Order: sequence, then structure tokens, then C-alpha cells
Amino acid sequence: MRVTLAGSFAQLAKKAEQEKPAISVSKEPVKNPPLEIYKLGNQVLRNPGHHISKVDSSIRDLAKKMLASMYSAKGIGLAAPQVGIEKQVLVIDLDIENPTTPPHVLINPKIISTSASIDTYEEGCLSIPGVYLDVIRPSSIKISFRDEMGRPKKMNADGLLGRCIQHEIDHLNGILFVDRVAEEELLKKELQANGFSYKDVQTIK
Repeated sequence: MRVTLAGSFAQLAKKAEQEKPAISVSKEPVKNPPLEIYKLGNQVLRNPGHHISKVDSSIRDLAKKMLASMYSAKGIGLAAPQVGIEKQVLVIDLDIENPTTPPHVLINPKIISTSASIDTYEEGCLSIPGVYLDVIRPSSIKISFRDEMGRPKKMNADGLLGRCIQHEIDHLNGILFVDRVAEEELLKKELQANGFSYKDVQTIK
């Protein structure tokens, strides 16, 4: 099959337009974020997110509000249950200081596979401010999800992105990172020092 040069450029332009992020949000903090981020101890954090059957403008609007709230809190990841919304939506941006880097918007994310290798790394959470503790997770993952336009996608992720995705998917299942902390006494100490109660932890055995 022959393809003209003009046709090739047209196809490339169309593909670029299709891949262009449909969501654009300023990364500058706002005085009154659109959504409240709930803290450890509030039951809404334990409510799992429901599968989204249709990705439409309301879901994109939710993602925009989540991003604006996340940027205002200086976070790199946020899941819908953290703002009291029981939907399987999460947003991630590892480069919040760069206004041109697009964020990740993952809808109905599902972990397909995990690596045999594991890593230990310090995690924090916008729902548990001030607490930073080591968590063991698989080094890399493969996930399926839908993007902000409802297009099915797959992704391999490792490093900080892989860890952040796992952290946020936990939120979609009502799990917080403190539930995975192995050092119980250190966890109790850090929670108390930051005004949280150990009784709100649901330890994963």
C-alpha cells in the first residue's frame, strides 16, 4: 500500500491529537481547593471506589477538581475515596513543579501482574500528613485502565510511578499505606506525634 507524504503527516497529526491530554489544570495552589481531602479516622477512606461504566464530562470534571486539590496540597497522587467520592478514579503527577508535564488520570485501574522482586521505600499520604514510613511493595507492575477519554490502555510502571500507582489503587480498595507498615511501634509513635490514632489502622497480615 502506498501512502503519500501528506497522508502520513495527516495521520501523525490525527494520532497526536488523539493522544493529547483532554485535561489541563494549573499546578499553582489555590486558596480554596474544590475538594476536601479527608484524614485518617474518617470512615470515607475505608469505602471502596465503584467501577465507572461510562467515562464522560462529569468524570473529567472530577479529575480536574482532584488535580487542583492535589496540587494545592503539594501532593503527587490522589484517589477519589480520599475526597469522599466512591469512584475508581486516581490522578498522579510526579513532576508538580513543571507546568508542562501532563498528569496521569487512571480510571478503573487494575493491576494485571507484579514483579517477583520487591522494594522498601518511604511513603507518605495526603490523608495522613506528617507521617512517613517504609512500605514493602513489588518493584514493578503492569496495569490496565481507561484514560480520561475512556480509551482502554495498559502500562508498565516501576520506580516511584509504580509505587505511587500501587499506593493509590490501595485507596480505591479502602486500604491506607499505614495498614502495610510492618514496624508497629514506630507506626504508633509517628501517628501519635502527628495527631492520629493507631486504632484507625487496619493492619494487613
